[in-house]
Amino acid sequence: MSLAQRALERLQAWPDLTAGPASCGTGRALRSVRDEIVHFHSARDVDLHLTSRSIQRFHYDLAGSSAIHLVPGSCWVTVHLDCEADVELLLSLVSIALKAHQSRPAAGEPRVAGCNFHRVRVLPRDAATGG
Repeated sequence: MSLAQRALERLQAWPDLTAGPASCGTGRALRSVRDEIVHFHSARDVDLHLTSRSIQRFHYDLAGSSAIHLVPGSCWVTVHLDCEADVELLLSLVSIALKAHQSRPAAGEPRVAGCNFHRVRVLPRDAATGG
């Protein structure tokens, strides 16, 4: 079982999330009552609708993680799952995303055009760090 499958199974047990096809056309999605929250695109790559406000709030920490890939101007982050710690990170970020989606979008929050699929190219960690 892949790390993404393991994460999907764990998140499907959360009462606030419902599974279905991803609106981008690739993979499975989990959604809250209001919005799609997570897209599982492959055995390792997951897009998370974190919101602009949350990305700004946690930008320093997100940018410092080798598992997270930020796309300028996107309300989504891409999480690359290489190990069990990345799955735990994803679960924590999904919790933050759910809280962020409980309130109405803030003024200036762009309407989401779609996830980061096809806008991010994830390199293996050893290639990304030069090691």
